[in-house]
Amino acid sequence: MRFLTADYLFPLHKSPIKEGVLQISDKGEVIALFENRNEIPQNKLEVFNGIICPGFVNAHCHLELSHLLGITKKGKGFLNFMTTIQQRNNFTKDKIQIAIENAEQQMIANGIVAVGDICNTPDTLLQKQKGNLQYYNFIETFGVHENNIETILNTSIDLRNQFRAVKMRATIVPHAPYSVPIKLMKKIASTFDAHDKLLSVHMQETKEENQLFENKNGSFFDWLNGMNSNASIWETRDKSVDILQELRNKKVLLVHNTFAKKEDIADNYHCTCPKANLYIENALPDYSIFDTDKLCVGTDSLASNDSLSILEELLIIQENSNFDLNTLLKIACKNGAEALGFEQLGSFEKGKIPGANLIQNLDGLEFLIESSIKII
Repeated sequence: MRFLTADYLFPLHKSPIKEGVLQISDKGEVIALFENRNEIPQNKLEVFNGIICPGFVNAHCHLELSHLLGITKKGKGFLNFMTTIQQRNNFTKDKIQIAIENAEQQMIANGIVAVGDICNTPDTLLQKQKGNLQYYNFIETFGVHENNIETILNTSIDLRNQFRAVKMRATIVPHAPYSVPIKLMKKIASTFDAHDKLLSVHMQETKEENQLFENKNGSFFDWLNGMNSNASIWETRDKSVDILQELRNKKVLLVHNTFAKKEDIADNYHCTCPKANLYIENALPDYSIFDTDKLCVGTDSLASNDSLSILEELLIIQENSNFDLNTLLKIACKNGAEALGFEQLGSFEKGKIPGANLIQNLDGLEFLIESSIKII
């Protein structure tokens, strides 16, 4: 039995508690919250400087790309980034596995307890079976031609089944509106079954994506035409978000949204990955347009980031929004847990086992570059 207290406790399902106390079992289960330290015998209290919040949820990551750290160049745009990603197979299996293990350890050290992870291969399966973190695995599916849709879909089903065979959550999802024709999008939606809780889709990550759908021209248009892509990708969609109808109104997590407009925001979950957005496009979303009860945060991959730290992502959001600390922590913990369906995580509600992070070196109730995290 432990009684943890700091300058502030952020339960996230209720208002922050100044000098509040979190009572947890030896297994980390939340037993009770106390508004006053004097309710607990002094010799039982573990007193810390800083704030205590639940474990972070990394709502969007590509763990299998961890071996590409430092390979891509910053600020060169999305098409250049995609070209570099094609080098992903030019590495030994041992190097890929070591990078995956190291990346997971980095997430654990940074207070992350659960991950929404994009998968194109079974490369992460071995590490994930160790049970160090909770994962929702999104089996990413794409193909710009219609003549091989059945093959693409069957490959995705096979990969999904490999994860499910070892009792892991896995759902087949579309990569992005520009990389999936209508016929394949509808096929993906048809695979959604009782085990699936959420679809994850890259959305409006570049201004060229909007230009493709709204104006039927631009670099994405030229790129796709150069591959003889199926024209239904852009001809029957006026906006990226038009694919939501094709997904039959499933629960969706839209990722990046860097160039989203207020009118594009509907009743979905949205995930921002600010460091990756700056890394690739040198741009950030307009944070004022989002519903902060449904906004999550992710790190993206080490191909598009130099670290896997939710705290570092929050610092950028803080600098570019008017969100207070409680809102930032909801984005980092509670909202991601709700989106991914991790019911035991995200807040200090009785009976949950959300983990506990101590964040120190703040300026009052604001993060600093010097702010640090410790798992307690």
